[in-house]
Formats: sequence, structure tokens, C-alpha cells
Amino acid sequence: MSRSGGAPREIALPAGVFNTLCRELEGAAGRLHAVHALHDNGHRAGLEASVALQREAGGGARSLGKDAFWRRLSEYFSKRGWGTLEHASVHPAVGVLSSRDWAEAEVDDPSEQASCSFSSGYLSGILSELAGGPIAVLEVSCRARGDETCAFAFGSEAAIHDLYGRLLEGAELDAALEQLS
Repeated sequence: MSRSGGAPREIALPAGVFNTLCRELEGAAGRLHAVHALHDNGHRAGLEASVALQREAGGGARSLGKDAFWRRLSEYFSKRGWGTLEHASVHPAVGVLSSRDWAEAEVDDPSEQASCSFSSGYLSGILSELAGGPIAVLEVSCRARGDETCAFAFGSEAAIHDLYGRLLEGAELDAALEQLS
């Protein structure tokens, strides 16, 4: 929130700021700490951003129908230069938001690692606030490492933890989703 208690104040930054932040944090604290710091700060920003999303939805983002909600969420991000999000229901416990033009993936050098840690936290914060409870988000593909899209799986903490474990074991996303209970 703003200091005056009103709606959160928003600013625009070049997408390259994510590269700089990530490099500086990695240099100072290491890769894992950088990922956690970016995700945690993204989550806090997402909690605040949900206010703007609600305002732009006329105060009723929570009451929108499913298709209207996902369209409104994509418009929110697109309007701010993040990119266009597409929603897919891929499993009863997990959805996926994907983008072919996601801003945080605009990196100087391709990487073997996913780069959208802030975005994962940001999406988690927005979705958690609007859902009224925790929604975990895991980046499952990233343009910065050569994937066609940035894709963010979301669901309950248990479902996303289970999905992450299966992906770490080497399962492809579709196979990992089929194995979820």
C-alpha cells in the first residue's frame, strides 16, 4: 500500500532490470539465495498488485467467471509490459499460465536455469490474494533457457511441491502431471 493508505503506487522499469538484479544478487549471495530473494519480493509485490487488478476489474475480479478472470489477468500484465499470458487447465489440481513474450525472460545471455523467479513470486502473490489462500507457482519452462514459452504451473502448495519433485526426478511436464494424485 502507499504511505497514505491508498492504492499501491506503480512505476514502470525496463525489463533489463531483472537481469541486473539477478546478476548482482547471485554475485553477492549465490544462485539459490538470489532465486529466493527475487521470489519472496515478487510475492510481496504481487500481494499489493492484486489491489490494482481488483480496481481495474471494477472491484470484482474474484466474482468474474473463469474465462473473464484469465482474460482480465492477461490484460493486466500486458498493459504493464510484462507480456501476454494464456491460461490452460492441465490437471484438476494444477493450472498453467504461459507466455511467448514474458518480460523477465529478456536476458542478455541464455541460461540453463529458469530466470523468472520474481514473476513466479509475483503471480503467487496475486493469485493467493485473489483466491483468499496460498497458491504456489513454479516456473516449468523459460524462454531465457531456450524454451518456446515461459510457463508457470500453479496450484496448492502440496500439488506444486509434488509436481516439482517429479520434475526434479527427470519427468517431462506432461508425465509429471499425469502422475499427480
